[in-house]
Amino acid sequence: MTKVSSAVHPNSQCSSPANGLSNAPDDADSRQAPDEIVGFRELLAESGLDHVHGMEILRLIKMCAGAYDRILGERMRHEEISLPQWRVLIRLYLAERNGQAALTPTDLAHSQRLSKNTISAHLRALEKSRLIERQLDPNDLRAFLIRLTTYGRSLVRTRTPQHFKFLNELIAQLSPEECELLQGLLTKLVDSLQREREPAIGL
Repeated sequence: MTKVSSAVHPNSQCSSPANGLSNAPDDADSRQAPDEIVGFRELLAESGLDHVHGMEILRLIKMCAGAYDRILGERMRHEEISLPQWRVLIRLYLAERNGQAALTPTDLAHSQRLSKNTISAHLRALEKSRLIERQLDPNDLRAFLIRLTTYGRSLVRTRTPQHFKFLNELIAQLSPEECELLQGLLTKLVDSLQREREPAIGL
């Protein structure tokens, strides 16, 4: 992995309103930790701990995930399908590419971390838009399988490049080396979290 200097990349606009992600002024105050983080630092310092990296990383990851969902949701607000419905189509398309032509509603609910009622509502909307179709499960005639229609498959193939181009634009302030470093660190963190079966503290 390429080693990256800790200095901010010349093209970085993380604190600039021009990037559309933050309106905070580019000054020292805008980069200070929130009061609650400072409070945690003081509390833990009394116990002999000198940092709260675990809390701060969790907070930043949640902020990034929330920002992504808000930005993408707004971008798709005038589209015929919502962001969660788009993710269902992507899941079906990838399964199809891997030789699994159809999935059960339960499979989709688990993969998207959605309730049975929520996934059912998404599937009804997608079916109404002629993007998916239901068929009886030959192994269980009480159940249905969900698959893409020709129209749904075409939509995924057409929109996916546009979607990924926009995602790349959201991280344009990071250099290729910084992106590589960040991906590596997040992958390492995910691996560590997946090995942790019973965390001592849940937040």
